[in-house]
This record gives sequence, C-alpha cells and structure tokens, in this order.
Amino acid sequence: MAQAVEERIPPSQGPSSGFRAAYERYSSLLVPLLAVFTALVLGALMIGLTGGDWLAAYIGLWEGSFGTFNGITNTIVRSTPFIICGLGVALGFKAGLFNIGAEGQLYAGSVCVILVGTLLQLPPILHIPAGIIAGALGGAAWAAIAGFLKARTGAHEVINTIMLNYIAIRLTDWLIKSKAPYLLGDPADTSSSRTQFIAESMHLPGIRVGETTVLHLGILIAVALAFVVDGFLKRTTVGFELRTVGANPNAARYAGMSVPGTIVLAMALSGGLAGIAGASEVMGVRYALSADFFSGLGFDAIAVALLARSNPIGILFSGLLWGGLLSGARLMQVRAGLSIDVIKIVQALIIMFVAADQIVRWIYRIPQRKAGDETMISKGWGGG
Repeated sequence: MAQAVEERIPPSQGPSSGFRAAYERYSSLLVPLLAVFTALVLGALMIGLTGGDWLAAYIGLWEGSFGTFNGITNTIVRSTPFIICGLGVALGFKAGLFNIGAEGQLYAGSVCVILVGTLLQLPPILHIPAGIIAGALGGAAWAAIAGFLKARTGAHEVINTIMLNYIAIRLTDWLIKSKAPYLLGDPADTSSSRTQFIAESMHLPGIRVGETTVLHLGILIAVALAFVVDGFLKRTTVGFELRTVGANPNAARYAGMSVPGTIVLAMALSGGLAGIAGASEVMGVRYALSADFFSGLGFDAIAVALLARSNPIGILFSGLLWGGLLSGARLMQVRAGLSIDVIKIVQALIIMFVAADQIVRWIYRIPQRKAGDETMISKGWGGG
C-alpha cells in the first residue's frame, strides 16, 4: 500500500517540493529586505558595543521617519529627490551605463529652473510646467555631453561624469557668488550664498505641515515618473533597444540598432530625470539654489537605484527607506546620545550587503542568482 501511494504522488509534486520551487523563484525579492535587516542588526551590535542604547536609537529612528505624521511627511519630502534621481541612475544602468554624474546634472537642471523662475513672469498653470521642463532639459543637456563622448570617442562615462560634476558645481558656485556683475546671486543676500528666489507662481502646490515642512506635489511627480519609466523600459521599442544595448551591444548592432545613438539618448534621459529631481527641490522646498544644496544627493541616488536592483517601482520603496533613514537620524541621535554618523554606517552596511548579496544569500540560504538576473551596470573601461 505504501508503495502504491508513493507511485501516485511523485516526489517532484509533493508539498515540500512545491514550496521549494516557489521559494527559489521569489526568494530573490527578499535579498534587499534581508540586506536592510542584516545591516540594522549589525548597527545595533555596534551601538551596543559602544555603550549606547540600540533600542532607544531605533525607536527614535522609527518615530522620526515613519512613526508619526510629521515623521512620515518629512520622510516623503526628503525621499522625493532620491526617488526621481534614482530613476535616472537606474535608467542608465539598464543601458549598461554608470551615470555617476547625477550631482552635476542636478545643478545644471536647477540653474535652468532658477533662470525660468526669476526671468519669466507667467501664470502658475504655465510657470510650473515650464520650470519642470527647464530642469529636465538642463540635466539632459549636461548628461548628453558624457553620452556623446562615450559614443563617439569611447571615453568612459564614469570619468566624464565625475569631471562634469566638478564643472557643474564650481560653475554654479561662481554664478551665485559673482558680484561684478551679479549673475545668479541675490544682491539682497549679504552672504552671497544663494540665488534670487523664484517667482511664487512657480512654487509647487503643497500642504504646510508644521513650521517648515511643505508636503508638495513633487512626490506625485516621482510616483508618476516611476510608472512612466517602468512602462517605457518594458513596453516601448526605444526602451527595448536601450535594454538590448545594455545587455549586449554587439547583438544590438547586429540587429540594426544604433548603439551610439542609444547611448546618447540613455544618458540624456538619465540626466533629464536628475534635472527634474533638482527642479522639484528648488520649486517645492527652498525656492532658491545654493552651492551646497545637493551635497551628496546624486551619489546617494546610486545607492537607491542599487538597493532596488534598478527596478523603477522598487525605487519608490528604496527611496522612501533612504529618506526615512535621513529623516529619523536627528531624533535617533537625541534619544540615544549617538553621533549622526551611525546612520551613515547603517547606510554603508546596507549598500555593502546589497552589492555583495552573495553574503546575504549564504547567511539565509537563498538560492544563487541565475545568469540573467544581474543588472548590467557598466561594460568596462573604454568599452563600446
């Protein structure tokens, strides 16, 4: 009888094997979550070893990021530029390009926003779209320089975009601080640290929460862009060509696709998204631009994109996580008497475990990645 039962239910179709198959199929989705969890555990261990109260620290982190209405609002506002800029970095990854120049593209787009916001007088229904378009065009034009150099000369985009970062930041600094004549600087600002304020007609609509925070329209723009980028990559011919060039440029060339043109387009689109991120900050948060406005934001966007495995919808959640870590850092510092650098350590651990996900897979016995699961980031120095 036992033998007959065994013959009727093959081992491959039993409940345990079905669970294992489902686990192997979907367990890769757990890797980023487990990477964050592991980083938090190690962070707690470090806090404990230094004599701090890790529980009070993490309660403060939670309350400052997602545990209260004000915390959630601050997190959303803080996350918005990370989400939009992360989408730009992810789009570059899909094309096999490592756009490390989002910082410079943020500044280039923001300078264009300031020009439109201070020189033009338009009704809000026109001024707000004009500002967003100006930011997108500024960021796209700046990134297209690196794309053109990559496509035509083979110069690697990492080197080009890093150098363009320095140029954009220093150029913005000069434009703001120049006094003979005043260029972008505000004559009323004695410290010469910012531009003139943009016209009120170009402020993004929002709801004031507390004394300083405005929950502005930028988060809705970020959500919409995430779905637009996802649809563009998956459902359009241009998106298919972009992904094909990223996966195998030789095969794309053999299929008749323009590899140089796709590279320039991908970089321009990536920079355009970074420019929109800059526009959302200028138009929704400070209404002016300073030389230190985006310090580190472009580089953090790379981590946001990597944490989501360059999945546009996933970037919504990784961006919120990143914004939450930054929003809750101050309360975490107060509650546990810690240095704010602890948050930076936790962030670094998250990046490390996401980048070296084989460690997480080994710890939690998650099946190894298949060959096709990797996101193409860069094809090598000087590669086509």
